[in-house]
Amino acid sequence: MLITHDTRCALDAVCALVNSSPEDDSPDGLPDIAALDTFVRAHAISDVGRLTEDDLAAVRGVRARFGEIFEAADARAAARTVNELVAAAGTTPRLTDHDGYDWHVHYFAPGASVADHLAADGGMALAFFIVAGEQERLRRCEAPDCRHTFVDLSRNRSRRYCDSRTCGNRLHVAAYRARRKEAAAG
Repeated sequence: MLITHDTRCALDAVCALVNSSPEDDSPDGLPDIAALDTFVRAHAISDVGRLTEDDLAAVRGVRARFGEIFEAADARAAARTVNELVAAAGTTPRLTDHDGYDWHVHYFAPGASVADHLAADGGMALAFFIVAGEQERLRRCEAPDCRHTFVDLSRNRSRRYCDSRTCGNRLHVAAYRARRKEAAAG
């Protein structure tokens, strides 16, 4: 599956946004406007003006809807949520070549809020996976103590963990230690 640079950036932003959700005893990754500003800068989200409490609340709402897509039981449910997100964002596709990037498509309307920007661009990036029959690539980490989202871009669709260096290695080391302990006891 061919994934353009702007689609990959949108997917990275979607995953980071969903992963900022408070879970169990973890704090909200977007507790205030300063954190939202840091998120916007970290993901090079363009055309964003001064951020407000309303922006923060709206982005948290988009975050929850994106989370629904990763939890969707099937493509129809995921598509319904994507359609609602991009429609509410007032999607307006347009070609642009800003900030040293070659031609790419923005789906948000000029002057859109940061929430509409994320909903439009992120929703369309997720839509490409659904259209291609690749919804199963939109995953949650299989580590028991981690529910982070990621997009499995491996050739054989075999990625299981959000980060193989942390979640994957931690589980492999735990399994190894359990085997060693069992062997020593037996």
